[in-house]
Amino acid sequence: MSADVISVDLPMTFKRRGGRKVIVLPDGTQGNPMPSATIDNAMIKAIARAFRWQRLLENGTYGCLDEIARAEKIGASFVSRIVRLALLSPDIVEAILAGKQPANLSLKDLMAPFPVEWAVQRKVFGVGGG
Repeated sequence: MSADVISVDLPMTFKRRGGRKVIVLPDGTQGNPMPSATIDNAMIKAIARAFRWQRLLENGTYGCLDEIARAEKIGASFVSRIVRLALLSPDIVEAILAGKQPANLSLKDLMAPFPVEWAVQRKVFGVGGG
């Protein structure tokens, strides 16, 4: 008997989300038939830090990002990239906290420069909203 070989190509990638590997399809959705909430702890921690640091700046605990960086013993550049996350639209923050962000959205994407306008952010990050 001759064995026939069938080869099937599936366009997909594997990404880390919240410490787990997930399949990301070409359209950006997760490869689960019924995608469940995928909590990305790294994104949530970064957003929490951003809002905490913003509050510390607003209430006068620190006068600038350099002071926060020295107090936290981290680089000022990192602090400035994280604190920008406090400018994310509320519906993007809610989606991330609920684990309903697009499967292809990562903390690396959020750390890159992004527009301040909420409507443009929704388009850039692929999060629907009003």
